[in-house]
Amino acid sequence: MSNHILYSVCLAMQILCVSCTHVEVADSEKTIVNSVDATTVNLVSPDDRFGELFIAVQMSGMFSDSKTFVDAIPLYPDEDILANYQHRKNQPGFRLHDFVTENFAVPLDSPTHFVTDPSKNAVEHITILWDVLTRQPGTVTDSGTLIPIPKPYVVPGGRFREIYYWDSYFTMLGLRVSGRWDLIENMVDNFSYLIDTLGFIPNGNRTYYLTRSQPPFYSLMVKLLEQEKGSAVLERYSAQLQKEYDFWMAGAAELTHEKPALKRVVLLPDGSIMNRYWDERATPRPESYIEDIELVNAHRLPEDLVQGELGRAVVVGKVHLAVNL
Repeated sequence: MSNHILYSVCLAMQILCVSCTHVEVADSEKTIVNSVDATTVNLVSPDDRFGELFIAVQMSGMFSDSKTFVDAIPLYPDEDILANYQHRKNQPGFRLHDFVTENFAVPLDSPTHFVTDPSKNAVEHITILWDVLTRQPGTVTDSGTLIPIPKPYVVPGGRFREIYYWDSYFTMLGLRVSGRWDLIENMVDNFSYLIDTLGFIPNGNRTYYLTRSQPPFYSLMVKLLEQEKGSAVLERYSAQLQKEYDFWMAGAAELTHEKPALKRVVLLPDGSIMNRYWDERATPRPESYIEDIELVNAHRLPEDLVQGELGRAVVVGKVHLAVNL
């Protein structure tokens, strides 16, 4: 039987799954809050939702950061905005920037207006920042790209207005030092919720991240929480650990030496299986649209290289060079 050489901690996931069995948990001990249902949200990425308008905005350069528009919240139903755009776009005096600000609530980079207090030392400064960077659960009434999660969570800040998968593990290490086990548990529950509702943990809780994940640190998050809550935590999250493992290993049984790559698994010449970074779409990232197009245009690949599964992965790797890993 081939060894599974997994992406960093994927091996740990299998070990943590309590001999790969599902442990039934009493209703009173359920970890996921079901008052927020991500499946009721419009999970379509903004490039698909707004099509021609999306391309026009992102290619216009009206925002210095392509992430600004994809985080904007539509003020009217999509069909009304698109119909209005088609009606007005060729009229004299039409200004795209004005149209966007009329139809979308554009986010601020620093909504908290936090100002550093130089009288505080580094530890005090970081302790204060946890509350500054904590965001409250979303609601299903939001019409933007944010996927609501049920419990408070910590964001990186600035342009990063949502949680990010593996980044959050390192945030949790800091929260542990500050004794903020409440936030650590909340964040583990939020990621568990995403696994249960979406089938995996996306790059971040935005609709435009739904085609890709990040290096799987969920098992390490659970192990971290175990330090405070005890070994029962491993059983508490065993179902989600198994689902996460299954997501990363999907397709492994179908690999052959003639077809050595499928989604997130690759068959090596010695028969071992290795995980790889994978995006379901070989298109520019919505949040870095113009940047990705410029990158590809500056580094064109030979046509024969982009054919087939492995070639497609090379293209995706080039497009995703910037921030995903």
